[in-house]
Amino acid sequence: MPAPTRRIIHLDMDAFYASVEQRDDPALRGRPVAVGGPAEGRGVVAAASYEARAFGVRSAMPMARAVRQCPGLVVVRPDFARYREASRRVMAILRSATPLVEPLSLDEAYLDVTENLWGLPLATAFAVELKRRIREELALTASAGVAPNKFLAKIASGWRKPDGLTVIAPERVEAFLQQLPVEALWGVGPVTARKLHTVGVTRLVQVRDVDRATLAGAVGSLADWLLRLAHGDDPRPVVPERESKSVSAETTYAEDLRDLAAMQAEVARLAGRVGAALARKQLLARTVTLKVRYGDFVTVTRSHTDDGVTADPANIAVRASALLRRTEAVRRPVRLLGVGTHGLVAGSPAGPDPAGQRLPWWAADGEHGGPASPA
Repeated sequence: MPAPTRRIIHLDMDAFYASVEQRDDPALRGRPVAVGGPAEGRGVVAAASYEARAFGVRSAMPMARAVRQCPGLVVVRPDFARYREASRRVMAILRSATPLVEPLSLDEAYLDVTENLWGLPLATAFAVELKRRIREELALTASAGVAPNKFLAKIASGWRKPDGLTVIAPERVEAFLQQLPVEALWGVGPVTARKLHTVGVTRLVQVRDVDRATLAGAVGSLADWLLRLAHGDDPRPVVPERESKSVSAETTYAEDLRDLAAMQAEVARLAGRVGAALARKQLLARTVTLKVRYGDFVTVTRSHTDDGVTADPANIAVRASALLRRTEAVRRPVRLLGVGTHGLVAGSPAGPDPAGQRLPWWAADGEHGGPASPA
């Protein structure tokens, strides 16, 4: 007997940090808001409300530029405690529906609702109910993608933001795939996309028609995986959180980073994600690691181990920023940055951070600055 078609939901909170700020301060509602560091220094936008996005304000943009583009922009310094609490309540709603919840960050998660605690047979009705509960209980909105697998659900959730719902039924998968550029494939960044373009592949479905040897010559070991995704096949299960040996976050950039201040801002943003994940898991870390992949795909790692333990994003950012200066990032373009923590022990910080320096993460002075995870 064949296995039932999986029903996967990717839920993504809308402009999460900015939305929490607008919810909690009525004076901000309807106004362009950017969460991040001050425009007077080298502050960077961590999250922008949709009112601000209408002026072209985006995450990771220097705050000074954001203010120039949107003169009425309200700049709000972040409050991670409130964002973590809002995230905790969102995840509690998700877990009330199914134990198969895989958080990706504070503001997004996968759910497998093939079987669920609410007894809803249709994933569409399930997603509608999830969005309703989040809106009514938390006064926040979320966008959801419903599909037979993770790959498709992730794309679908971003299709109609904000407050969107896109459903890709099994019988509609092929029609959906036909619409997509090759860049929609998981693992295809700008460099890989250019390689595929050189062999005539610009649309996702064209991957199927390329000679296997030609495809492997263009993308190497990624060929089989891309071919599988091009047919809409993604067997990855939704994996609930398990005991962690490490917690990390990384980003591959659409364009190589060349400015040290921008790299430091990204390191601090990633440190914010890692610190939030440690806090959520009630873990403390002794070792901080930095991963750098240069534009030519050469990858290096650096690490720092302290006698104390921490889950503080500012401390992690300070240490990772120091590790960045031990690489060639100043002289070479950077394609990927990652921040990780190891040597984990159970516990949560109480009072001053046991590992020491508590530099504000948003104090972007060129030495340590940058925002936490964009929403």
